[in-house]
Amino acid sequence: MKLSEFDFQLEHEKIAYYPPKKRGTSKLMVVNRAEGTIEHKTFENFLDYFDEGDAVVINNTKVFPARLFGHKEKTGAKIEVFLLRELNAEQRLWDVLVDPARKIRVGNKLYFGEDETLVAEVVDNTTSRGRTVRFFFDGDEEAYKKALFSLGNTPLPKYIKREPEEVDTERYQTVYAKETGAVAAPTAGLHFTEEMMKILEIKGVDIAELTLHTGLGTFTSIEVEDLSKHKMDAEYYQVNSKAVDVVNRAMDGKRRICAVGTTSMRSMESSVSAHDQLKASEGWTNLFIHPPYAFKIANCFLTNFHLPKSSLIIMVSAFAGHELTLKAYEEAIKNDYRFYSYGDAMLVI
Repeated sequence: MKLSEFDFQLEHEKIAYYPPKKRGTSKLMVVNRAEGTIEHKTFENFLDYFDEGDAVVINNTKVFPARLFGHKEKTGAKIEVFLLRELNAEQRLWDVLVDPARKIRVGNKLYFGEDETLVAEVVDNTTSRGRTVRFFFDGDEEAYKKALFSLGNTPLPKYIKREPEEVDTERYQTVYAKETGAVAAPTAGLHFTEEMMKILEIKGVDIAELTLHTGLGTFTSIEVEDLSKHKMDAEYYQVNSKAVDVVNRAMDGKRRICAVGTTSMRSMESSVSAHDQLKASEGWTNLFIHPPYAFKIANCFLTNFHLPKSSLIIMVSAFAGHELTLKAYEEAIKNDYRFYSYGDAMLVI
């Protein structure tokens, strides 16, 4: 399929710039693939679709405060450093994006904090905006990480054109976040409350936790019309044996298996055994799911409403069908659904 087939018009007022006042109160669109139907619910109704023996697969990655603001040596020019991934903990090396990139060269020193206790030296160029930096800090590993993260801000997506606020510290994070390493939230999971997770447990629904540290590659614009030529940036994932047991037991019982978010779906599809079941694995995945695609594990998919021509809506289309996906998006726009990270949810069954 072609990239242009995933374009649609979206007014700015449909974008959710803030989370709903109360977690778990978003709208929920339920899309039935077999019947081709669309229903309008609230997120609390998610619980109605799962019973004992079903499996809900969540991504337990935790977002860290990845956006730092500092200044350049000598000139004092204000700069932004966006932490992407730690390359070497012992040497305190990080892969980062810098802005404005034209002013940041190899050898430059960058200072952070009012007392300039944290310093970074640019040691390499990686892309037009990418750099490798080495941090210097007078303290042990624990003190260094505490200083680094205390100076950082919640890495809200660029389309949320406002500064991070106190509400974002809690709400741009799932209630089950554990494993630090993401620079973007697995947004389908933002809807769940602790109470909802408990109710699923009481109902006998099994929760499978896996980890995929969401990077910016998920949101990188696709520049090619031929989708088969697009290359995804790699993201680290881990599927452990406990998650494997939960998911494969549900598969054996022909139960419902729901991938919560595109990151959970990509992790599972990156970890398929020769017998088309889930297997334990970890590593880096650059899997780009686009139509036509035969999904091996999940038969149910929870996701948000995504950008036109993004890898995310393309994955949804691969699962739900292109025509039904576009119909659902038309319905969402007509019925004032909120779009993107802080927006409403879609459950595809």
